[in-house]
Amino acid sequence: MTHHEGTGWRPLDCHAHTTRSDGALEPAALAELVRSRGVRPGIADHISRDVSSAVRTVAEVAAYLDAIEPHVEARGGEFCWHDALWRELPPALVARFTHRLGSLHAIHLPGGTRVHMFQRAFPSGVSVDAYMDAHVGELETFAREMPVDILSHPTLLPLALRGMPLEELWTEAREERAVEALFDAGIAFEISNRYRPHERFVRRAVERGVRISLGSDGHSREQVGDLAFPLDLARRVGVHDEDLYDPAVHGSRTSALSDRR
Repeated sequence: MTHHEGTGWRPLDCHAHTTRSDGALEPAALAELVRSRGVRPGIADHISRDVSSAVRTVAEVAAYLDAIEPHVEARGGEFCWHDALWRELPPALVARFTHRLGSLHAIHLPGGTRVHMFQRAFPSGVSVDAYMDAHVGELETFAREMPVDILSHPTLLPLALRGMPLEELWTEAREERAVEALFDAGIAFEISNRYRPHERFVRRAVERGVRISLGSDGHSREQVGDLAFPLDLARRVGVHDEDLYDPAVHGSRTSALSDRR
């Protein structure tokens, strides 16, 4: 991975998982390994009642932050939009996060049917276009209501759709709606190494002024801190390294918004 020579700049992995949820490494081991790869480590474990092996209660959130705080400067958490736990955290606890990520791990179709990104069966009687329109509509609601700093893996879709070209599913009109929602909310677009977005979508976000974040979404020893693809794509679409999302530099909207609740 190529960094700025002589400046000391290193990329920040805003999204990696440890044994506090479903990752393979303890926080200290993850931090040491990621630093050895020339990357600043950030931990963002799953905080949701709808993810197995996740942080699942308010009390567990406090214990999780205690566990990761000594090891990394970027203390994050990945919250499911469709799960209510993020709504229940007291402001003082939210303020201990340097940044928070929101994930569309499930969306609701008109009529209330919930579609999970990891379910095998696609809802019967629902066209791909109808699903995608509902997905973008939920993303717009998420951006208006959820006080997070980053949208994790923006192009994550249900299993049944993952063999289709992203450029066809994410039409330019849908991309425009998504990017506008993120821009209005001040939420960063994650270039995920695990669920890789197509360049057109990222370029559209950058051109609109949406900040870009880098995330390995790493769970294994091989994955954590691997930002080669995200960093290369960010640079290719014209993002300067110093403009990539870093809560220590660019701040976090989560604490400010939590104070209003």
